[in-house]
Order: sequence, then structure tokens, then C-alpha cells
Amino acid sequence: MVESWSFLDTAESNFRPLVVIELAKGTKEETIEWFTKRIVDKKANGGAQLLMKPLVTENGVENIYLVGASHLRLLLGAEAVGLVKECSDNSMRTFTYSSRKTFKHYAGDNHDFLTMAECQYIIKHELENLRAKDEKMIPGYPQAKLYPGKSIVRRLLTSGILVQIFPLHDREELKKLSHSWYGRVKIGYQPLDDIRCYFGETIALYFGFLEYFTFALIPMAVIGIPYYVFAWEDYDKYVMFATFNLLWSTVILEVWKRMCAILTYRWGTLLMKRQFEEPRPGFHGVLGINPVTGREEPMYSSIKRQLRIYLVSLPFVCLCLYFSLYVMMIYFDLEQWALDYHKENESNFSSLMLYVPSIIYAVVIEIMNLIYRYAAEFLTSWENHRLESSYQNHLILKVLVFNFLNCFASLFYIAFVMFDMKLLRQSLATLLITSQILNQFAESLLPYWLQKRYNRRMKKRMCSTKTDMDLSLAEQVNMEKEMGTYLGTFDDYLELFLQFGYVSLFSCVYPLAAVFAVLNNITEIYSDALKMCRVYKRPFAEPTANIGVWQLAFETMSVISVVTNCILIGMSPEVDALFPDSKMDLVLTVALVE
Repeated sequence: MVESWSFLDTAESNFRPLVVIELAKGTKEETIEWFTKRIVDKKANGGAQLLMKPLVTENGVENIYLVGASHLRLLLGAEAVGLVKECSDNSMRTFTYSSRKTFKHYAGDNHDFLTMAECQYIIKHELENLRAKDEKMIPGYPQAKLYPGKSIVRRLLTSGILVQIFPLHDREELKKLSHSWYGRVKIGYQPLDDIRCYFGETIALYFGFLEYFTFALIPMAVIGIPYYVFAWEDYDKYVMFATFNLLWSTVILEVWKRMCAILTYRWGTLLMKRQFEEPRPGFHGVLGINPVTGREEPMYSSIKRQLRIYLVSLPFVCLCLYFSLYVMMIYFDLEQWALDYHKENESNFSSLMLYVPSIIYAVVIEIMNLIYRYAAEFLTSWENHRLESSYQNHLILKVLVFNFLNCFASLFYIAFVMFDMKLLRQSLATLLITSQILNQFAESLLPYWLQKRYNRRMKKRMCSTKTDMDLSLAEQVNMEKEMGTYLGTFDDYLELFLQFGYVSLFSCVYPLAAVFAVLNNITEIYSDALKMCRVYKRPFAEPTANIGVWQLAFETMSVISVVTNCILIGMSPEVDALFPDSKMDLVLTVALVE
């Protein structure tokens, strides 16, 4: 970089607030002064060289601060984080300040070259990289220890001094995005480029996958409807549908890889260099010297971590899996009771009672999944993983294994132990529909209702009739800081993963599974869009080149789906009749097809 950081001015007349910092009430003045100085100080002095001012409300100055940056500072920050932008020759290259004039849409007075989400990502990056120099503790809080190289923001968060950091919404842009995204019911594609510009690549890629997966389900739904209508009572005529099912589950994931690469190349994240990963905030240990970076940071024995994983976490997961199977057997006892009751009474009420055990079991599955999720998060945090990626991988593995067994074990048992295709169809339909209804209520309707009720209370308290811009900004900040925090795409991908399992594993015996999945996903697109724009605080943009470990999870489910459908085909009377003399030939043929 030819330009030096020292020539940047730390003040700008046209201050644009981008990020909000909320400190705990009663935070000591010396702490606030020290933290503010570190944020606005020059890079050469270990600061972030950003702009910062307190939020002024009717009650005076609260412990809420607005952070922004000069246009020049953001451009240099874009180079520091390695943003990839489109050049004048239509190629994608990593942005550098020295060659800024070669990039498309760049002009000296054009402040729209970087999207607001990119600007907020740059500020987040600079704040997270504020590191202690010679300080041994946070001023005013002797118990909050520091050491050279320790992230100041992470220490403030873990000490409870810093309540939260979040990016501000752009109300005008949000209004435009809301109108084009979910403001009117229409048949068409989502504005993925606009979503990416506002929320970043990670969230845009989730909605891109949700849209792609919904369209990919349509062929299954179109074939499933007539198949369901004309072969409703004949549970054995599923060979052709199962054959299409196993091909479909493999092909759609391969096509998605290409779609994903097209999107991320256009957005510039496919070529972004992966940054060196810092220790996660919850990582703790004895201070030592990192042999790679040379920095002083907590060190924790990998042997201790492995012992925690294999001696505590693994037995706990196995115990939970056993409990899940125990609950499943109780469900089968209830099914038998409902069947006996129906045989004795033969009434409309007894017919309805046949579905009650499946509905109860579906609700219990959702409750068990929720409780296990909290336990898995606690255990994974206790394992003390150094990197956030390692933490996420171990958490996802724990959750997926339990959710898979909890949701699908009963279906496998019915199909391959009980050989009851009628009960399999009934159980699959009940589990799929019940889980979709519960997820829609818990994820979207309930949070939206709670947020709407809070907004009404806030508007009554705030003097919204005044037109002063500072008061308007104060109202916006106070409303947004009380919104829920979006915890990432984990639960959204998990819901799609389980839905993919229901459709790909056993939908050959219940062809309407894809139809209900399409209907659910259409409402999911609108409810998730509403949730992102109206219910939660704006999340920081996170560049990504793909959907990460979820691609592997879906591919694993696809492999299981191929095996399952091949076995179902082999069990069908039509195929079984082709091998009247030797069942070994049937087994070998099924294995060869797999």
C-alpha cells in the first residue's frame, strides 16, 4: 500500500452512522474514555481510526455510541479485508486503493462504490482487530485482564461491559427491499443481488439455496400428485417414483454447486482469500506463545479437549440417542393402542384417533430437538475449541446426528422392520406436516407478533411527531437495540436438511411430501424475509463462497437416500417377482444399482 494510514483525518463533517455500540449502564467514565480513544486513534498508535460520537436523546447522553468512518478510511479498509470488486474490463479482482480507478463504478466523489453492508463489515473487522498493547487490564475493571494481542472488543463482551454491537438499518433501502422481496405476492425470483447488497453473501446464499431447493422440488410435486391420486391404496406401486427419487436427490445437489459458484463469482466472494482465523471469544487457557503467529494467547492442550469429547460428549450423545429410541418405542405402543381402539369401535372418532400418536410424537420430537440443541451448545462450548470453524463443525455434527435419528428412526423401523407401508405413509405425512406448522409458528409468527407489540409500546413512549433528525435517529436506535438478534442460518439450514430427508428418503410411499414441502417453502421465503426485515436487528454481512459444511450434510443425506430407495425398490413385489429363485441375485442387483 503506497498511502500511509497516518494521512487519514479522524473527523468528517458529513458523519454517517453505520454501527451502534451499546455499553452497560453504569460503565465507568475512564473505561468509556479509553475505549473511545482506542477506536478513534490512528492506526500507527494501535487504534481503529474510525469516527465515533455518542447518541443524544431527550434524556441526555446514554451509553450508546454511533460508529462511522470516512470514505477514504473505508476504501483502505476494503483493501485490508480483501474485498473483491468488478473491474472496468469485467474481471473480478481484489480491491486495492492504489489501483482504485481501474474498478467499475469507482469515482472520487462516489460514496456508493461500497455497499452499506460492506462498510459495516469493514467497521466490524476493524473493531474486532483492536488489540491490547501494554494494558494489563481494562481501565476501571481490574478483574477484566488483558494481555498483548488480546481482542479488546471480545474481552469487553465477555466481561459484560459491552452489551452489543450491531449495524444500523438503512430505512429507505430496507423499504425498497421489503417491497420488492415480500411486499407483494408474486411468482418469480427473489432479488438475490439486492439481498446480498443489504444483508451480505451468507444470508443471500441461504435465500438462494431456499429458492433453488423450492424450484427443484416442483418436478417431484408434479409427478407426486397424479401418482398419489391413481395409486392411493396400492402401497406397493412405488418403484418408478423411488427410481426418480434417487436420481433427483443426487442431481439437484450437483446442479446447486454450479449455481452457487455462479452467484459467489458474481458477488466476488468465490475468489476472496480466506483470512487467518483468530481464537474464538469463548476459548480459554493458560497464556502462551502461538508458534505460528508469535502472539501471546491462551493455550489449551488438544489431549484434554479430546478427552472431553470422547469421555463426556460422546457418551452423552449416545445416551440421548438411546433415549430417543426409547421414546420411539413408546410411540409404537401408542400406535398399537390406537389401532386396537379403532378395531373395537369402528367410528369416525376412532379413525381420527389413529393420527393422534403420530401428532404427539411429532410434537415430542420438536421439543427433544430443542432441548438437545441447548445441551449440544453447552457441551461444544465446554470442549473449548480454539477456532469458531471447529466449534461450528462439532456442534453441527452433534445436532445432525441426533436430529437424524430422532426424526427418521421411526420411519426406518416401520419400513425395514415392521414392513408396514400404510403406517409408513401415515407417519411420514404427520411428522412432515406437524413439524412444518410448528416451525412456521416458532420461527416467524411468534417473533413477529412479539416485535410488533413492542414497537407499538415504543411509539407511544417516543415523541415521534417531532421532525428533528437526531431524535429520529435516536428513535430508530432505541427500537433496533431491543429487537431480537439473528443467530445465523444454522436453524434455517437444519430445517431444510430435515425437509430434504423427509422428501428424499420415503416420499415414494407418500408422493405428496414434495407438494407440502413446496407449499411450506413458499411461505418460508416470505416469512423469513419478513423476519429479516422487521423482526431482527440487521446482522453483519459475512462473505462466504458456499454454504459450507451444509453441502456435505445434504450430500450425506443424498447417499442415505440412494441406499434407502434402492432397498425399497428391492422390497417391492414387482422387483421381487423378477428373482423368484435366488434372493442373493436380488441383493447383488440392488447393491450394484446403489
